[in-house]
Amino acid sequence: MTDLPPDARDLDRLSRLQREGRHAEVLTGAAALQGGRGNHRDLLLLTTISQRHMGDVEAALETLARLEQTSPQYSRLHEERGMCFVARRDADRAIQSLLKAVHLNAALPASWKMLNGLYRMTGDADNAALAAQHVAVLAALPPEVVAATSLFHDGDLQAAERIIRAWLLEHGDHPEAMRLLARIGLAHDVLDDAETLLAGVLRLEPDYRLARYEYAQTLIKRQKFVLARPEVERLLALDPGNVDYKVLSATLEVGVGHHEAAIGIYREVLAEHPDASGVHLWLGHALKTVGQVPEAIDAYRAAAAARPDFGDAYWSLANLKMYRFTDEELGRMRAQEASPGIAPEDRWHLCFALGKALEDRGEFAESWACYERGNSLKLQDSTYRPESMEANTAGQVRVCTPAFFEDRKGWGDPRPDPIFIVGLTRAGSTLLEQILASHSQVEGTHELADIQRIVLGVQGTDGQGAPVLYPSALELLTAQDCLALGGKYLSDTRLYRSERPYFVDKMPNNFRHIGLIHLMLPNARIIDARREPMSCCFSNLKQLFAQGQEFSYGVENIARYYRTYLDLMEHWDRVLPGRVLRMQHEDVVEDLEGSVRRLLDYCQLPFEPACLDFHKTRRSVRTPSSEQVRRPIFRDGLEQWRGFEPWLEPLREALGDALVRYR
Repeated sequence: MTDLPPDARDLDRLSRLQREGRHAEVLTGAAALQGGRGNHRDLLLLTTISQRHMGDVEAALETLARLEQTSPQYSRLHEERGMCFVARRDADRAIQSLLKAVHLNAALPASWKMLNGLYRMTGDADNAALAAQHVAVLAALPPEVVAATSLFHDGDLQAAERIIRAWLLEHGDHPEAMRLLARIGLAHDVLDDAETLLAGVLRLEPDYRLARYEYAQTLIKRQKFVLARPEVERLLALDPGNVDYKVLSATLEVGVGHHEAAIGIYREVLAEHPDASGVHLWLGHALKTVGQVPEAIDAYRAAAAARPDFGDAYWSLANLKMYRFTDEELGRMRAQEASPGIAPEDRWHLCFALGKALEDRGEFAESWACYERGNSLKLQDSTYRPESMEANTAGQVRVCTPAFFEDRKGWGDPRPDPIFIVGLTRAGSTLLEQILASHSQVEGTHELADIQRIVLGVQGTDGQGAPVLYPSALELLTAQDCLALGGKYLSDTRLYRSERPYFVDKMPNNFRHIGLIHLMLPNARIIDARREPMSCCFSNLKQLFAQGQEFSYGVENIARYYRTYLDLMEHWDRVLPGRVLRMQHEDVVEDLEGSVRRLLDYCQLPFEPACLDFHKTRRSVRTPSSEQVRRPIFRDGLEQWRGFEPWLEPLREALGDALVRYR
């Protein structure tokens, strides 16, 4: 066990002592280790198990109450509480706790066995039979797969992955083990691996509906909508009334921009299941996207009514930007956020929603405390490391030199169709997209993930089998490669377009890939949406993103990201002079017509008055600024950070010369 870190070795030693029945030694060892570690989850669980085995059930329940303060959704907590109630001969409370355990984590053989016995004892034959079925299913699986699945459900992804990878290497393909590894990949957003694994599961077991459902989910997440559609249709043909399949179908329609079709599906589901809080939420998102804001508000409120601790419902209301919470709603949000049993995800959603509600009331001190708490909670859940971003930037500077581009002049697909809008989130990119999409020759799409997928595909090997990572892999591309990549991008994005000759791809993170974009699409337009750093960074700090953008949580992370963004954009200006048009958000607000004409001139488009009346353009807008760009230009958002100035000095210091350099 020398490869395990000290804490893991200590936990392994205590677990071994516990299996040997040496519970007094476990309690002594756990107490010694707990000293410098606060309420360490696994140490508290070991403690309560040994307390119960030694007959001190009251102490065990007290330890579990401590554990619940930090890990309310930990399935083993509820399993052990159920065992304590069994020891106290309280069957009703034991069943209640054990049911909560298996609801959180179905891979708990001990809980199912105990439930089977309790149901038989209380004369509930139907539920006893159901529990027995679960016992049999788990007994038929290899113990390692069950253990890894249990760890996965409790969020211990690294341990689960270590076990399941080792087991697969030794035993070969196994559908349930492969599916678990795919689910771990999905949790880590390693979607290509998940897709490959689930496709392999379906080759082994074509009738495995749950695996097919997850395969279709993965394809949709990868925006492979053409491939996903037959999978979804196959599932619906097998079970037309299945709610999960219907919702997946609606998700597919949202992905391809058919929001009205998705709204119809959501309403159909809600007619049968009016308390489906998640469906109310997704309906609200679709309604918001097409500009039906009053109806979206009703949907979000219905989601909160169906599940009062549903943090995302309140955040979605706040994220409309113009919504104002009532005193009653504010009171409910405060009460739910303070509840000790609330799930972490609901808590951070509520923190950001409270921050926005209090900011709108001018209560800046409490608002900042909520934003800060929300950022802290998100940081605990994040794997983002600024060093990786900075290393990638250094690699771009090393590889993408003037000589590099001169040697590759004329490469790529010459079609000028794409207009890329890049930069930081919350920097005005949605406004620029809305202006361009108001032009008769330009299609507005959304934040497309195609460049990121191409980046993953570019990474290869050096011919000897050794991996060559991006951006070093750019040096291996041939002229034919770049032509093919440009063609692939244009072909894959055709799904989002009408017959207009140009289209906008406003994925902000593409500023990291301007070198690749230039190689494969040399005539594409690239626009850098830039905003004054204090305004931009503060706007990110108070924004909770649906996915990605992990750099935005925390003052240090967002400041480092902004500075790295400036470094890389300065590099592109040096090696590709004139290639990128910089649009300063403050200038667009102060001089709309001049900015619009400059933007259209760069895109070689004739001026059209509709671009000045962008707020009248009816189209789907998915970003947090969706309601703002449906109003005329406004100045009130330029310096919202000023109300929080007493708390933003650390941000100012972390930004350093970026406060001047951004211009």
